[in-house]
Amino acid sequence: MSLEKLVMSKMKEAMKAKDALALASLRSIKSELLKAKTAVANAAEMTEEEEIKLLQRLVKQRRDSAEVYKEQGREDLAEPELNEAKIIEEFLPAQLSDEEIEEAVNSIIEATGASSMKEMGMVMGKASQELAGKADGKRISMAVKSQLS
Repeated sequence: MSLEKLVMSKMKEAMKAKDALALASLRSIKSELLKAKTAVANAAEMTEEEEIKLLQRLVKQRRDSAEVYKEQGREDLAEPELNEAKIIEEFLPAQLSDEEIEEAVNSIIEATGASSMKEMGMVMGKASQELAGKADGKRISMAVKSQLS
């Protein structure tokens, strides 16, 4: 089932359950999907990779907003943002644990022969490709830095 159809079915469920928070989150996903489809003239369907990137961007936006709200002492605004991020994350593939990320980074480092921080860009490029959608870029970066330093 495509992401758009899945979101629509979840929206129906949220409407029936009168879950305003879930409905708002799902509507934001639907809105971004429509924007992405219309942005590229001939794109009838988005690839799964593009859908994952879109969802990751939405989650990151919510978390960044929540962080800003917390810094300003506005827990009342931060909490709904974090809850929306959790709802959006349900559509992402299961995230890897820190140990699994470190294992993947180790194998990439061994395969590329990287040994210093100078080669971090090369390792990050391959790690980002290999772990796309399965791990946050920040977590990948931390694992690469710890392995190369």
